[in-house]
Amino acid sequence: MGSERPHPESVSVEISGCDKDDARIVFDTLCACFASDRCSDDVPKEFSETRPTVWLGTFDVADPHEGGARPGGPVRLASSVDADLHGGYWAIDRFRIILDSLFTVRDLSTVSGDQEEELHVRLESR
Repeated sequence: MGSERPHPESVSVEISGCDKDDARIVFDTLCACFASDRCSDDVPKEFSETRPTVWLGTFDVADPHEGGARPGGPVRLASSVDADLHGGYWAIDRFRIILDSLFTVRDLSTVSGDQEEELHVRLESR
């Protein structure tokens, strides 16, 4: 089959509606599960006290890391975190399975396209 992949294998994640500490917890937890363009020293920062901040990351779901759960027990968030997920159907399905194992996930909306899907979810501590 060559080097061509049969389906898109990355999911873009936009996080908003939370403080920078919860954004970091979500990204650190996801980075423990998947390769990402977010480095461990890429700490979310707040740039404005009056305007909302959105943090972005892209995760490769092709090869989840072994034992992808975050060490130290359940993930604890101070408050809920809103996330928009963008990717191909296969990638979103795989990503969602991991999200469901880490957080309580509430579906807020779904937009389906020809080859991509967009989910708007709210993540909460389990």
